[in-house]
Amino acid sequence: MSAVMVDYGNQEAAMRDYLAEGERRAFALGNRGPIRFAPDGKVHPDILAAYWRCGFYVFEGVLKSDELADIEADIKNILDRLPVRRGAAVDRHGRPALSADCVAPTLQWSRPLGDPFGGTQLANGRHPVKMFEPTAAADAPEEVVYLILGSLQFSPAALRVYGHPQLLAVAAAVNGDDFTPFNEALFIKEPGLGASVAWHQDGVTHWNSPDWDEGTHGFNFMAQLYGCTPANGVWVVPGSHKLGKADIKAMVARDGSERLRDAVPIVCQPGDVAITNRQAVHGSFANTSPDWRVTVNFGFHRRRSVLGVVTHGTVHAAAGVYDEARIRERARALGYAIDARRQRFPHETPFVYAPHAKTGETFHYDAAAQAGLKDYNLLDLSI
Repeated sequence: MSAVMVDYGNQEAAMRDYLAEGERRAFALGNRGPIRFAPDGKVHPDILAAYWRCGFYVFEGVLKSDELADIEADIKNILDRLPVRRGAAVDRHGRPALSADCVAPTLQWSRPLGDPFGGTQLANGRHPVKMFEPTAAADAPEEVVYLILGSLQFSPAALRVYGHPQLLAVAAAVNGDDFTPFNEALFIKEPGLGASVAWHQDGVTHWNSPDWDEGTHGFNFMAQLYGCTPANGVWVVPGSHKLGKADIKAMVARDGSERLRDAVPIVCQPGDVAITNRQAVHGSFANTSPDWRVTVNFGFHRRRSVLGVVTHGTVHAAAGVYDEARIRERARALGYAIDARRQRFPHETPFVYAPHAKTGETFHYDAAAQAGLKDYNLLDLSI
C-alpha cells in the first residue's frame, strides 16, 4: 500500500489497520476487471451482476497514457488558474481566475484536511456525521479547492472522457438506452490538504417512491488520473444501495467511529474508472497520504427517474422542472463530447446516443462549442 498516514494523532495506528484490512476485503469482492462485452455486443452480464451485487465496479485500464497526459495538462492549467482565495477575481498571476465570470456554482472550498459538509444541513443534510479532521501543516493555506463543478466547460480532455464509447455503453446497460446526464465534476485530493467527504448517500428525491429500487438514483463514473489508494480514495459499503435510506448516524455509533466496519475502499491504478451507485453509502477520508487523487467524475440517470421532477434548486441544479426540453438541452454536452472524442481518437467507433439518433440531432465540436458550455451546469439533473 503506497499511502503513508501522518498526523492522525492517537488514531494513527487504528487508521493504518483499517486501511489495510479494507483493501484486503475490497480485492476479495470480485468486482473489478476490464470492460468486457458479450458476443451480442452488450456489456458482459457478469460485470452487471457484480455491479448490482456490490453497488460499485472498477473498470481497469480504460484510459490510456495519451489520454491521461491530456487530462493532466488540463488539470495543471486549471490548478494554475484558481483564484488566489475564495471569492477572488484573479489567479496567482493576476489573470482573471477560473470561473470568475460564471453564474453557475463551480468551486467548492474547504479548510485543509477539513470536512465542510459533515454534520451540517448543506446538500439537504445528507452528510449527518462529521469526519475526523486531522491537523494540517502549519504552512498550509487557509482554504483549498477540493471540488470543481461544471468541469466540462474547463477541460476539453474531461469532455472527451465524457464521450468514451465503452463507458457510455455501460451507462446504457445500467440505465437504459435513453439514459440522461446528471452532473460532472473534478475532485482534487492534494496530499496533506485534500478534504474529506463525510459518509452519505447521493439520492434525495425518490426514497419513498412506490417504484423505488436499487438503481433509482443513478450512478457516477470516477475516472482516475493518478489512481487512488485506501488513504485518498472513496470508500463504499457494499450492497447498501439495495437497502433504502440508511441511518448513517446509527452506523457510526454502532462502530464507535467514522471507520465503518463494512466499508471497503475503491482502489485504482491510473486510467481505471470506477462506477458507483449513488444510493450506496460512501465517503472519503482527509488525504493525509503523500499521493494525489484527481478524479474526473460524471454521472447518469434513468430517464424515468428524472422526467417530471420538480427541483427547488440544489448545489447541482437550478430550480425548475425536468421536462423533455430541459433534458434535451442538458444532453447537448454529451453530443459535443462524443464528437470531440471522435476527433481526438478517430480509431474508436463513436457511441451512438439513442435520443440524439431518434431526433436526428447532430453535433460538431469546435472552439465555439467549447465556449458555449459556459454555465451549462445550471441545467444539471439532480435527484
